[in-house]
Amino acid sequence: MECFVRLFDYLSVLVFGDAAVIHVLASIELHPGTRAQFLAEFHKIVAPVRAEAGCIEYGPAVELNTGLPTAPAREDLVMVIEKWESLAHLEAHLVAPHMQAYRPKVKDFVIRVGLQILEPA
Repeated sequence: MECFVRLFDYLSVLVFGDAAVIHVLASIELHPGTRAQFLAEFHKIVAPVRAEAGCIEYGPAVELNTGLPTAPAREDLVMVIEKWESLAHLEAHLVAPHMQAYRPKVKDFVIRVGLQILEPA
């Protein structure tokens, strides 16, 4: 039933719009050669994060070499694409126990993290 309620909430956002929806683009720059190790740890938290209240979308992405006129793909960059029902849900996510446990496991792989927190325009 909870899954149905979450689906309904998500569809209502798509149909009716909701300026409270928060989009997050997190760019994680990694030390050379550590992407596979980082992603192995990251994938362990995806299911718990997606189960959090207010999580609409959450997952990693890496740049793709396409042949299109863009900069070359960066092997040591992971983007995390997130969508949250509200800023309060995002704030709760940041202090969730699984996130607190995850950070020390990846800290040696990470050079820097950049966050862009957006709202629909």
